Amino acid sequence: MVLSEQEQLRRQKRLDLMALGIDPYPAEAYPVSVYAKDILSTYSTEAANFQDVTLAGRLMGFRIMGNASFAELQDASGRIQLYFRRDDLCPGEDKTLYNTVFKKLLDIGDIIGVKGYVFTTQMGEISVHVREFTLLSKALKPLPVVKEAEGQTYDAFSDPEMRYRQRYVDLIVNPSVKDIFIKRAKIISTMRSMFDERGWLEVETPVLQAIHGGASARPFKTHHNTLDMPLYLRIANELYLKRLIVGGFDGVYEFGKMFRNEGMDRTHNPEFTSLEFYVAYKDYHWMMDLTEKIFEKVAQTLHQQTQVMVGENAIEFAGPYPKLSISEAILKYSGVDVDALSEDALRAKCLEFGMEVDEQMGKGKLIDELFGEKVEANLIQPTFIIDYPVEMSPLTKKHRSKEGLVERFELFVNGKEIANAYSELNDPIDQKERFEDQLRLAEKGDDEAMAMDHDFIRSLEYAMPPTSGIGIGIDRLTMLMTNQASIQEVLFFPQMRTEVLKEVSSDADFVQAGVAEHWIPALQKMGILTLEALKAANPNKVFNDLGGMRKKLKIEAAMPSKDEVIAWIES
Repeated sequence: MVLSEQEQLRRQKRLDLMALGIDPYPAEAYPVSVYAKDILSTYSTEAANFQDVTLAGRLMGFRIMGNASFAELQDASGRIQLYFRRDDLCPGEDKTLYNTVFKKLLDIGDIIGVKGYVFTTQMGEISVHVREFTLLSKALKPLPVVKEAEGQTYDAFSDPEMRYRQRYVDLIVNPSVKDIFIKRAKIISTMRSMFDERGWLEVETPVLQAIHGGASARPFKTHHNTLDMPLYLRIANELYLKRLIVGGFDGVYEFGKMFRNEGMDRTHNPEFTSLEFYVAYKDYHWMMDLTEKIFEKVAQTLHQQTQVMVGENAIEFAGPYPKLSISEAILKYSGVDVDALSEDALRAKCLEFGMEVDEQMGKGKLIDELFGEKVEANLIQPTFIIDYPVEMSPLTKKHRSKEGLVERFELFVNGKEIANAYSELNDPIDQKERFEDQLRLAEKGDDEAMAMDHDFIRSLEYAMPPTSGIGIGIDRLTMLMTNQASIQEVLFFPQMRTEVLKEVSSDADFVQAGVAEHWIPALQKMGILTLEALKAANPNKVFNDLGGMRKKLKIEAAMPSKDEVIAWIES
């Protein structure tokens, strides 16, 4: 492992603290009595409150001015200024705690606890006058430098790949990121309270499933050694939740992780969070009304109004939302009457539009592709797309009055699907025939077709009441409600490729090549991390760069001769 100069210095400070008898990582609990936000929002000079406070958090800045200093502490609620005075911290003759520990051995990023009282500085800033401080955790890596002035942020930790890989750093230095996830939690708690008020039961269903069902998607597959059988990470929890409706619950819901082995982009992650709930004796008309109430309530809770800015669009979440059948929507935005076309004619029309379609796609799949190509991006305000063809919806009840259609809706907002709902199919004979249709699609090469689930059919044979169910994508909903264009911004730890770490030769390898041990950090600082890199280097450049690095790293040893450097490279 190659350590930067800062990392080496911090490790030495850790050792220096231990030499002074200070544990850089003490085990004792630290009794926090108040948070920065509480002080900043309620302190007043007249009331003279907060005269005995204990805070803990991360040091985010220093202004050392001799015998007195200021620092900035960041806790879970925000930031507050600290004031340190040498004689308060060290009333006796021994000034080590201030002169050495505070001024020389603490760094930005360290976590400390402080005790003291609150006052207002001459500049009018509410601060904590520190009487006592304790090091709680020494940071061995420096934080990215993020400068703020007059409300503007400079040199932010902004590279997306670094932010997503090191979300812990992102949360420390970019406070607005934390707000996204606080709002995400509020979205879930708001919906949960609505369901609990209605008496529905929150449940948990299997993540590992013998049969992947409940949606059309490609699954992740694994193997259970003890049972010696394949298992799948669930693509949906629908079929298990409907089994519970059969079992006698009138309403069940689950916030859960789903997994689909498909592409990744700004709105798709292979692991995502979905809410699904099912309510007996209801239909998709009732579900549309409730969906409007849910989205309106969430917007109101997060923003104290029902209109939310998403990019350049002001999205109004108060209902009622317009409704279009999928065929009406396609006709409106593409001019194609899908009801009047055969499968072959529809395929030809898709090809005219330059779409990638093939002979294995049935009419339902072609309609779905055409809708995605020509319609979705136009649906900015919340819009219900309803009444899908039966071949697109193998788990949905046939339409009560329209032949060849089912009672299904999807809710689209800002050009993306946010929710999918049905009047649930509860005829076991019809359900079995739909599964068989899916098997035929699979035989034609559709790797997203559903599998046959005999146990689910058996459950329907015991009779499931008329039921409506819905799935809502929590990640996409959070994107909308927090005005984020990428799903990675609303996931703490989005899926990413394996991090490629630089290969580094050991110190012993360098020594064996003739490099004196005290020159190894200099070579590493110059970017020469392996023997292969050393062998490929220009001797003159290495010799010249070592001179500068010797001065920078304060290496006291005499410079190696050019012949010695050549020997390292040619040995």
